[in-house]
Amino acid sequence: MARAITLIRSASLSEVAEYAYAATAPAESRLIFLAGACPLNDDGSTAAIGDYAGQAAKAMENMQAALSASGASLQDVISTRVLVASARREDLVAAWRVVRDLFADHDVPSTLMGVTVLGYKDQLVEIEAVAAVLDS
Repeated sequence: MARAITLIRSASLSEVAEYAYAATAPAESRLIFLAGACPLNDDGSTAAIGDYAGQAAKAMENMQAALSASGASLQDVISTRVLVASARREDLVAAWRVVRDLFADHDVPSTLMGVTVLGYKDQLVEIEAVAAVLDS
């Protein structure tokens, strides 16, 4: 399947970042703006309470469901924003590793942010994304 997005790297920027620095989508692509994927179970309860990696995994699972309902997959994501309710770098990295591993070689431009609080009781992680697809 042809993909709409192109990941862009720059030789003048550090290779330390585990993601592309930019991405583009052609004018004829359909953009999909996803709400922040939360680590919620089907019954609305928060999954993996107290576990940053576990919540990141559940949020990514929920993101994949929203993408599928939109006719897209992780390979169509053009950017992400990973929000982690912590001021500790270790907690941010624990969530990031899960996100990064699930995206694998599709290393989309991403922002990782520590925030004070998120919207649901016991919520530690939320992941926003934008995707682009070419409809036939």
